[in-house]
Amino acid sequence: MYCSGTTPEKKQNLNIIFIGNSITAGAQINDPVQDAPPVKASEYLRQQPGIGLVQFSNQGVSGCTTLDYLPATATLFPHAVEAADKFKGDKNSQLVFSIMLGTNDSAIKGPHGAPVSPKQYRTNLKVIIDNLLLLYPECKIVLHRPIWYSPNTYNGAMYLLEGLKRLESYLPELKSLVADYVSNSPGRVYIGDIEAFEYFKQAYQTDLTPEEGNAGTFYLHPNKKGAQKLGIFWAQGILKAL
Repeated sequence: MYCSGTTPEKKQNLNIIFIGNSITAGAQINDPVQDAPPVKASEYLRQQPGIGLVQFSNQGVSGCTTLDYLPATATLFPHAVEAADKFKGDKNSQLVFSIMLGTNDSAIKGPHGAPVSPKQYRTNLKVIIDNLLLLYPECKIVLHRPIWYSPNTYNGAMYLLEGLKRLESYLPELKSLVADYVSNSPGRVYIGDIEAFEYFKQAYQTDLTPEEGNAGTFYLHPNKKGAQKLGIFWAQGILKAL
């Protein structure tokens, strides 16, 4: 007897390297191993139709800038490569680099290289991306917009309103950079989340952690609730790239 039926949908497995700063690392969260944004992004992705196994590595490093991830500095880029190489033999999964850098680049002073101009920010990201594409020709790279921080942010580094305005100026550079890749290397580099910036600007009192600084109480890092929300924003950006 012949029985007709639907073919089961083949699910896509993902290996994700999350590159970022203290926000990615889960600073100010009691248990970042369980609650940092990459954890929540991966949980969300596993729940989506068509997605199978999701493995990830959290390469968020507090205080880092795009300069720290430049391959020539041999500072943080080798760690990202080491993390990605652990997945290199997995031919049944899509390798994804999820990148959110720029918060520390925008500072007035403090982090390495800050302040980083919009043009230099774009140049640094391009160098990082080009090297990743060379090493991992089958990978996809998803760039997320850095999220909002309060204009009085001033801890060990000075950000303030000048830094926030510089952070806002990075978005056109992100879009322009991705547009160039779409034209020259389609299917490899994508804009991920650009909505979380405005979300946290409105929801900072409930979703960001109040911290005491040199200019009063400031808001920079997501709390547990905010980290879950940011993880979902990132996951939705990653899904668009797939």
